[in-house]
Amino acid sequence: MRRIRNAAGRARPKQVTVRMAIPMLGDITGVWEPVEAERKAAWELYAELATRVSTVELGPEDGFLREALSSFYSLFGTTRDILRRYGPGVAPRRGPGEITFGALAVTVLNQALRPVLATWHPRLAAYESLRPADVDPVSYERGWEHAAALREEIARVREVLVALANALSEVAGSADLLRPATMPYPPPGGRGGVRARAVSTGTCRGRMRVRRGRAWPRPRTARVPLPAGPPTPSAGPASPRPGPRRTPRRARRPAGRRGR
Repeated sequence: MRRIRNAAGRARPKQVTVRMAIPMLGDITGVWEPVEAERKAAWELYAELATRVSTVELGPEDGFLREALSSFYSLFGTTRDILRRYGPGVAPRRGPGEITFGALAVTVLNQALRPVLATWHPRLAAYESLRPADVDPVSYERGWEHAAALREEIARVREVLVALANALSEVAGSADLLRPATMPYPPPGGRGGVRARAVSTGTCRGRMRVRRGRAWPRPRTARVPLPAGPPTPSAGPASPRPGPRRTPRRARRPAGRRGR
């Protein structure tokens, strides 16, 4: 697959095959050949999805249902603003089986998010209006009889948004921001392609020399003495420790008596 590179030097594919399953609609499959405007729009929408609660998996006792629905609703305004700023260049006319940024984003909003909001937003709002003043919103929401069903719907929509985010990331040529970072940040002095390396020069603590950079402090390990156990019985008197073995020197012959 031919790839081009962005300003940061990351490879961006010329074509992206999109496969996405939307509940109550079916599978969306097609080939996306993005232009530069679509790549920029893909990055903006991907940055929004990667930093929202709508793409985070919620456990049975985690999160707030109202917050998840509000995050879904705000995606309409964000996508609308991106489409308005970039214009029809991100939604050109294409043939069957070809996908554009505008068509993909609007399809996800109208077919995946809108049905969930149209069904569950008024039902949750009606239940919230009956909350007593002395009950906190989180406890009251978790006591709702339809809370488990709404969590299942939110989980299905999340899968669609994650699939959309993966396609946008591939088009924009960015790293996977939805995956938790596992690599630690470089220590001070290791930026700019130069990594500091500390090498011990002896037994004295704290002595080190630095190659190509400034060293960061090395962690010290506390030494804990082991508890004293019962004395080990000895089989006999300890033998003296042998000293270093010396090689005997050859005797020097007298000067007047040399061998022939």
